[in-house]
Amino acid sequence: MTSSIGNGNGGPLEGAVVAVAGAGGPAGRATLLRLAEAGAIVVGSDANPERLAEAVDAARYAHGGATVTGDTVDLLDLGATREWAAKTEKEFGRIDGMVHLVGGWRGSATFAETDLADWDLLEKLLIRTVQHTSLAFQAPLLRSDRGRYLLISAAGASKPTAGNAAYSASKAAAEAWTLALADAFRKAGGEEGPRTAAAILVVKALVHDAMRAERPNAKFAGFTDVKELAEAIAGVWDKPASEVNGQRLWLTPKP
Repeated sequence: MTSSIGNGNGGPLEGAVVAVAGAGGPAGRATLLRLAEAGAIVVGSDANPERLAEAVDAARYAHGGATVTGDTVDLLDLGATREWAAKTEKEFGRIDGMVHLVGGWRGSATFAETDLADWDLLEKLLIRTVQHTSLAFQAPLLRSDRGRYLLISAAGASKPTAGNAAYSASKAAAEAWTLALADAFRKAGGEEGPRTAAAILVVKALVHDAMRAERPNAKFAGFTDVKELAEAIAGVWDKPASEVNGQRLWLTPKP
């Protein structure tokens, strides 16, 4: 494992600069908290400025002294996404991670009832944002000694159900795109192997405290708590890039 900068807890995320796309949602909030706890400088983005500000404030409050910032970025705009990456690297001197948490779901009762308007929306949320963040952050991540690009995906990408055609196809496309990025990192590493990794964390679905409060009798079988997801995200830096690059890391049983 490459040595880390900073003295704090001495872990691989100490002093690392990690960007989190989709930071304002429940998974984003948990991830900001966990990365800040590990000593990282965290730069979140979200399309909703109020939600983003709340998430950033919560992480700062929980970890006094942690550097957690937020930028409202339109990830559907490649130019704006590239500007965000360039600004982040200029401000903090490096980028060691991009965690892609932009989500969205649309589905139908049956395959025949699929509304292609759902595809139009999900293609933007689940594919286009991955394309833009990966293209914008590839070069900065290659300059890092511990760069990681992490996509959060769903088991349905590997085993689609009839009513989830648009969602599953979008997730599968995002996975393929991320694996292509992983191959670019592999090639850049040459004979020594990749120093930077792109990996996919696969869940069935996510659950958080507010969902449990709304449905106290629901079992949420096979769901991954957002805190567990955040722990798994931080844990990717504990392994060498060569072990995680191009891998699907399953947080739920394979379908």
